[in-house]
Amino acid sequence: MTQTILLTDLVVQTLDLSPAIAVIEPLLKSGDLLEQDATLAFKIDVTRDPMDPRELSEIPEVRLWFIRLDSRYPWLPLVLDWEAGELGRYAAMLVPHQFSPSEGVRYNPEALEIFVMQKIFAISQWLNQQGHTSRTKLKFMTQMLGYEIDDDLFELLRS
Repeated sequence: MTQTILLTDLVVQTLDLSPAIAVIEPLLKSGDLLEQDATLAFKIDVTRDPMDPRELSEIPEVRLWFIRLDSRYPWLPLVLDWEAGELGRYAAMLVPHQFSPSEGVRYNPEALEIFVMQKIFAISQWLNQQGHTSRTKLKFMTQMLGYEIDDDLFELLRS
């Protein structure tokens, strides 16, 4: 079941994480978040000038909100609704990129690599804390971002 986190002008302008916390914390407290098949999505409802050609991920205030959210929940990409494109949109909020109407999002390759490796480290540690030994979903997440991660890396992280 996908749960939606609503971002409004006030939430973004005040860097208020309470809409996300209100959705995420009950899922965490109710048990194993990964076993619940819960996924998260964002509805970003911010006022924009109709002539503003920027994508939401190009608006500094929106990106800053996502940076703050990612600092609190660095494992969050693992539970986003990937099928609805939430992983790509989340990455676009945190990784420098170019947007083209014909080609879509084109991430800065070095920045995307740093993002992916940071997520591997943070999510792997979180999975260990949750008692999960499987890295299948984490590997699938990195594949969706264009990276094949060797099992040897996860063995290094276990030590």
